[in-house]
Amino acid sequence: MVVNLSFLLLLLFVSTFVSSANAKATVSISPKTLNRSGDSVAIKWSGVESPSDLDWLGIYSPPNSPHDHFIGYKLLNASSTWRSGSGSISLPLTNIRSNYSFRIFRWTQSEIDPKHLDHDQNPLPGTKHLLAESEELSFGSGVGKPEQIHLAFEDKDNGMRVTFVAGDGEERFVRYGEGKERLGNSAPARGVRYEREHMCNAPANTTIGWRDPGWIFYAVMKNLNGGVRYYYQVGSDSKGWSEIHSFIARDVYAEETIAFMFGDMGCATPYTTFIRTQDESISTLKWILRDIEALGDKPALVSHIGDISYARGYSWVWDEFFAQIEPVASRVPYHVCIGNHEYDFPAQPWKPDWAAWTYGNDGGGECGVPYSMRFNMPGNSSEPTGTKAPPTRNLYYSYDVGSVHFVYISTETNFLKGGRQYEFVKRDLESVDRENTPFVVVQGHRPMYTTSNEVRDAMIRQKMVEHLEPLFVENDVTLALWGHVHRYERFCPMRNNTCGKLWRGSPVHLVIGMAGQDWQPIWEPRPNHHPGLPIFPQPEQSMYRTGEFGYTRLVANKEKLTVSFVGNHDGEVHDTVEMLVSGEVISGSKEDTVNTVAASATLVGKAESNVSWYVKGAGLMVMGVLLGFIIGFFTKGKKGSSSGTRWIPVKNEETWYWRSEST
Repeated sequence: MVVNLSFLLLLLFVSTFVSSANAKATVSISPKTLNRSGDSVAIKWSGVESPSDLDWLGIYSPPNSPHDHFIGYKLLNASSTWRSGSGSISLPLTNIRSNYSFRIFRWTQSEIDPKHLDHDQNPLPGTKHLLAESEELSFGSGVGKPEQIHLAFEDKDNGMRVTFVAGDGEERFVRYGEGKERLGNSAPARGVRYEREHMCNAPANTTIGWRDPGWIFYAVMKNLNGGVRYYYQVGSDSKGWSEIHSFIARDVYAEETIAFMFGDMGCATPYTTFIRTQDESISTLKWILRDIEALGDKPALVSHIGDISYARGYSWVWDEFFAQIEPVASRVPYHVCIGNHEYDFPAQPWKPDWAAWTYGNDGGGECGVPYSMRFNMPGNSSEPTGTKAPPTRNLYYSYDVGSVHFVYISTETNFLKGGRQYEFVKRDLESVDRENTPFVVVQGHRPMYTTSNEVRDAMIRQKMVEHLEPLFVENDVTLALWGHVHRYERFCPMRNNTCGKLWRGSPVHLVIGMAGQDWQPIWEPRPNHHPGLPIFPQPEQSMYRTGEFGYTRLVANKEKLTVSFVGNHDGEVHDTVEMLVSGEVISGSKEDTVNTVAASATLVGKAESNVSWYVKGAGLMVMGVLLGFIIGFFTKGKKGSSSGTRWIPVKNEETWYWRSEST
């Protein structure tokens, strides 16, 4: 009897020990169904033995994705209780039309692969040791509801196009009217989609980059009265309707034109992913939304001149981008032109010898397809891709708003004399009615002028000056806006690299690629600069330049066009230039901008002559700015916190070019 009791106690001890030794980590989610993009899920885990600061949570969609095909990840040490082996993370998620699941992995120092890196040169986490996997999370019936809503001008002055995404191709509509309770007008939406075989290179056409893009719907609201607020929603009775949004219809005869303009914004994600995302895009959109709300019933537009989402072949990043811009793009037209990160691919049809180093694989294998399908700009410009992909659209077009004629061009496809785009620009500029639209604003991605050290683009700038600038000069283009260089820089009125006195015959050039991307090129040193001078002296043509993130505001009437640079760190104006209809350029001299930075400008719902955009002095010496860039040049590594003042690391290949020139 004693022996049997001892044996039972031994069995109980062994059973308890084995059970404890084999205890498994668990991960759970709440809720299990979300309603729409931006809703959050709480992810909780427990039972992680000997926690390590390399333990991580993988985010998967679809749920059956291979371990190394996560769309993003979070280190478990993001939870304050991670050292206990338990913790939780709250994560807002975007509807990408498939379920999510979450997996916890153990990753050890010895398994770090220095060759398997993200765009910040950080090693991507290993997936050898799976600890736990959650149940699936769905969006339920929300998968079929329309999301990613954005507006654009239509070819006709009295129309407005709305574009949105849904999970299937069933019939959808837009209904609209002049009151929330009076959506009496209706128009059908046309659904299109693109497929994996349309992508032309990796990662866009691989399982790690491709995700179902859903169905993209276009609908046009017609017969609108200029300057009137309209309410609208998109969807269907069977699949559900969106929230009711509103916009002010385009008024080609408006006394005032207002636009928010920038390039190279990208988007932020609530998790780390394979590529660098752009946290500063949150601030850019926050301040623009503030300005739009301050306008009241005044119409405005947004112009995003290339390098749109920076998806670079990872499909879900486009979904994150459109979810992020929807609060702005559902209220005002959101216009775009193509950049290198939307299009460039090795086999692109137009790649002359002099552009061998200019056009690479910056598009991540997308070859312009998501850009062409997810946006629908005025005009019918297109170019064949030479692959299975449909033609690339939204390349060059124009429209009038109030006193301004806006022109968009493509720097990624043929712009040389004799080509279709050149002929369009020529005809368009020659046909502008300067009585109705005295100001002409041209926009493209790669800059014609910049003092940043973009060595790879030297030949394209030369060709733009040779082929396009004569058209700008002969047709009195007022303002030329460019992105690509992630800086803000304003030039004097320019013609053949020389300053002029009037914008007539010498357009004012601005580089405005500072809306989010933080790979920053350095300033170009003068070839004969004295050793005792700053390394990056500011050339005479450059009136103002800064590495601060932000955007520009354009306000114009029949007499004057004003452009102001708004900094993201404070939401205030830091540079302003005015162009009078006579051709005079005010605040365009370096003396006006070297010693002070304009600050504290607020949009209010009044005409510009009554808008209180007063410039308050705030000292900022240019030498301080230059010193900051020098510090930034020597500060390399992963981007830091988005809060506080910091200088941005330099893009690696651009640093190499600078070194090669200096040696």
